[in-house]
Amino acid sequence: MELARGAGPAGAPGAPASKRTKDESKSRSRQRWRKAKAKASRLTHSMDLRTMTQSLVTLAEDNMAFFSSQGPGETARRLSGVFEGVREQALGLEPLLGRLLGVAHLFDLDAETPANGYRSLVHTARCCLAHLLHKSRYVAANRRSIFFRTSHNLAELEAYLAALTQLRALAYYAQRLLATNQPGGLFFDGDEGLTADFLREYVTLHKGCFYGRCLGFQFTPAIRPFLQTISIGLVSFGEHYKRNETGLGVTASSLFTSGRFAIDPELRGAEFERIIQNLDVHFWKAFWNITETEVLSSLANMASATVRVSRLLSLPPKALEMPLTADPKLTVTISPPLAHTGPGPVLVRLISYDLREGQDSEELSSLVKSEGPRSLELRPRPQQAPRSRSLVVHIHGGGFVAQTSRSHEPYLKSWAQELGVPILSIDYSLAPEAPFPRALEECFYAYCWAVKHCAFLGPHMPPVRAQCPWPRARAPVPGMTKPPSKPGSTGERICLAGDSAGGNLCFTVSLRAAAYGVRVPDGIMAAYPATMLQSTASPSRLLSLMDPLLPLSVLSKCVSAYAGGETEDNSDSNQKALGVMGLVRRDTALLLQELRLGASSWLNSFLELSRQKSQTNSVPVAEPMRRSVSEAALAQPETPLGTDSLKSLTLHDLSLRGSSKTTDTPELSLSGETLGPSTPSDVNFLLRSEDASEEAEVRGEQSTKDKAHGGGTTFPEGFHPRRSSQGATRMPFYSSPIAKNPFMSPLLAPDSMLQSLPPVHIVACALDPMLDDSVMFARRLRSLDKRVTLRVVEDLPHGFLSLAALCRETRQAAALCVERIRLILTPPGAAAPAAPPI
Repeated sequence: MELARGAGPAGAPGAPASKRTKDESKSRSRQRWRKAKAKASRLTHSMDLRTMTQSLVTLAEDNMAFFSSQGPGETARRLSGVFEGVREQALGLEPLLGRLLGVAHLFDLDAETPANGYRSLVHTARCCLAHLLHKSRYVAANRRSIFFRTSHNLAELEAYLAALTQLRALAYYAQRLLATNQPGGLFFDGDEGLTADFLREYVTLHKGCFYGRCLGFQFTPAIRPFLQTISIGLVSFGEHYKRNETGLGVTASSLFTSGRFAIDPELRGAEFERIIQNLDVHFWKAFWNITETEVLSSLANMASATVRVSRLLSLPPKALEMPLTADPKLTVTISPPLAHTGPGPVLVRLISYDLREGQDSEELSSLVKSEGPRSLELRPRPQQAPRSRSLVVHIHGGGFVAQTSRSHEPYLKSWAQELGVPILSIDYSLAPEAPFPRALEECFYAYCWAVKHCAFLGPHMPPVRAQCPWPRARAPVPGMTKPPSKPGSTGERICLAGDSAGGNLCFTVSLRAAAYGVRVPDGIMAAYPATMLQSTASPSRLLSLMDPLLPLSVLSKCVSAYAGGETEDNSDSNQKALGVMGLVRRDTALLLQELRLGASSWLNSFLELSRQKSQTNSVPVAEPMRRSVSEAALAQPETPLGTDSLKSLTLHDLSLRGSSKTTDTPELSLSGETLGPSTPSDVNFLLRSEDASEEAEVRGEQSTKDKAHGGGTTFPEGFHPRRSSQGATRMPFYSSPIAKNPFMSPLLAPDSMLQSLPPVHIVACALDPMLDDSVMFARRLRSLDKRVTLRVVEDLPHGFLSLAALCRETRQAAALCVERIRLILTPPGAAAPAAPPI
């Protein structure tokens, strides 16, 4: 065996053993490198901010002196200049971060939950400083080596210097927010004109440096390769968008044109910035819906848990008679969704790990909607499981404009397995085709249907609990109301769960249930929810400058579409008629042709890139290499003043009127309740009294300085952040008046409405631009003595539930969401489950 193992082909005895020795040596070398990097990371994270800055400045000065002595070469000059810039920005940033960190504790929910946008901004800047410190040490230790990769290290240092410069600008913006906002407030406090001016100045900052070499530097290292893949796919997809290619055609072409974006981070960053600033909401809708294709959804389901039931149901638009919680003998009528498109069915997906009693009934089977060639995952077995004691009603995220329960099915299957309860996920209509309040109406209708027909879904009929009476009550309809269960009986727990936009809808569905007087859920689990849909700034939203999943312009476009604002739509009407899945089936027939054309384009791109790089190393990539649809859109002449401009003007005028403290905003009727904006006196954002005086002292000096400048940005003399070269950003700066509606922005709901909410459990991300939404909403509920918990996970991006299978950190965060749901489903008096470590 020894001889056989050592003998190699072609008369090369011992070749495999030699190769194996080399592989083992490389493996040990990689392990040593990872351990050294991990040790350096722990060391930098254990440093305080001042020590880290002093160490970085010392190393920068040493490297600057070394490269200045290397002669007049261009590379040495650029390296010396980079370290000089690092020294300057680090010294300017450190006192800023210290001031922000000194007051950050005043905005926490409590001492056990140290999280808010100011802390996140300081942490992000600290991550950038730590990376520069690590890179400066590496350069100092290896700059004399013949294996020192000068061009690579120079490019990385220049990218992180640009990032550090922009982070310093964000720190000044955060300082301005601190001086302008009310005590305890995290959101920009000013009239709409001042808010628009602030956002208009903020979006002119350069962003491309955060989407190239620095992409995802603030997140856990395990998530960065995924973010890089997403960014490459995004810019490649953007090149072929609106070129009469859709569905798999775009995907196939993108695969073969993504090579140059993978090898050129600077090109990728510039193209990413161009796309997020100039392409409309329909592009993001198309890109996010790639996961809805049969191929990708089938692959995702293959890697997920296997369940007995996964059925798409179509609920007919029939009025429901729901018993009132105050008096079950009285009922209230729940009308089917009517807004914008009239009565129509509501789609929901029933997922259950076990086949339970009632789930194969004729009544439920009559509602099943075919999903085309996809196989039905209902496999009856002789023995059925008993009805579950609980039910989870899930509302998916997607910015109100994209995705369905199909995209979220992988982690929902895991939930069904771990919790042992059926899950009903609602496929609400999406904006911009169905703006507010259509999604809310459909989610509320589906929730009421689930409460009324839960016997079909697996759980027992839930009991009716006493709440406030509803004046629209009337006599009961015979046979419509079942008697409540006996006290202490099980089978009565309903949890509303949602992520991002779905979290927003969970809150508003509960508020609407309370307004109607019907049963509210036993609790809400909201993951990284959006609770403030006005176009306003906050410390955490400043992080959208560098977030690859939630850039500010994309957030604004999605919210504008949900609010019914004007959106550009140049798509073909025939493609609209086909729908997403119809386009996929049509494009499948053209896949081979697209592969062939894509391969040719890919080869030509690499040949052109090689030819241009051989000419010069200092000249940027030629313009034909960077041609894209978004660039073409910038070159198109502006449309003359017409209906589009008139509508924009109308929204602008409405927003100016809506900025007053009166409630003159046009009211929108939602099947009975009045949805007017709440008055400022109803909304309490104030700190506790002992914190208010402390913050006032800290803010006093800065506030005086800011007002002396007329409210303008207080950049010090000589500091100039990098500005975007992509032209004007196409995004609305004025909020639609409807965004002030408490059923759209629950953070703005008056106290009387928030008092009706059940226990709320929020799971947020420390580096999420929507973090302040969660913190401020939790503080509002805490001030009303409502039961609320806020758990904040570190180093993960927005949308981690869809990435649950990606790495250990996302699995732990997803497990925390499951634990929060289990806490809601646990009957009162039972032992609560232990929280998983995060």
